[in-house]
Amino acid sequence: MDILFKIIICFLAGAGAGLGTGFAGMSAAGIISPLLLTFCGVPAYQAIGIGLASDVLASAVSAWTYKKHGNLDIKNALVLLACVLSMTFVGSYVASLLPDHTMGYMSQIGLLVIGIKFLVKPGRKAGKFENESKKKRIIKSIIGGIFVGFICGFVGAGGGMMLLFVLTTFLGYEMHMAVGTSVFIMAFTALIGGASHFYIGGMPDVLCLVACVIFTLIWARIAAVIANKAPEKVLCRIAGVIMVCTSVIVLFFNFAPMWKH
Repeated sequence: MDILFKIIICFLAGAGAGLGTGFAGMSAAGIISPLLLTFCGVPAYQAIGIGLASDVLASAVSAWTYKKHGNLDIKNALVLLACVLSMTFVGSYVASLLPDHTMGYMSQIGLLVIGIKFLVKPGRKAGKFENESKKKRIIKSIIGGIFVGFICGFVGAGGGMMLLFVLTTFLGYEMHMAVGTSVFIMAFTALIGGASHFYIGGMPDVLCLVACVIFTLIWARIAAVIANKAPEKVLCRIAGVIMVCTSVIVLFFNFAPMWKH
């Protein structure tokens, strides 16, 4: 395949993934893996590995940016993080047993549903999680972490969007704090998920890997800086628009070949 074409696809994928990470705490794999699968012929399992690898630095720099603005809750995220990390490898292994397209379809449909949720209900009251008992917070964090960790390893994309959904809806975080905490956790889960994908599925296309990592990092930093200056409802709507547009575009390209037959 032409090298320039690959770089262009990686740039578009990295830009979309970076914006999704910085604005909405999404996993880069949600955008990168379907585009690499559709246009570059990268196997789905390896494409998700590239997306997760791209997510490591992008999420880390986004988390650092949110922390600078006081929008990162590390203390209450520790239990959630431990559960997510412990389940990521399990999800990654299960994903390796399924057909390529299964993971892509499931992640994009989930992304569409959650994106619509943020558009319809663009904000919620903060402080719900902090006002609950310590025991209840721990139980909810364990349940949410197990669910998110498995999804992260299973479809890559699900980790970021499901984590944001759990933080805002299940645990009651306001949007800025939820995104900051989400990207903090995703930096670790992406590292574990990406490593397990490469260990199980082998080394992916090096050009796609390097290009996606660089482009995603650049755009994630830009998005995170802008997001921290945006009002709560505006950030929710931006996140919703990114999720809906991403899922619709990717699903279109995935299903388009089927309509021709």
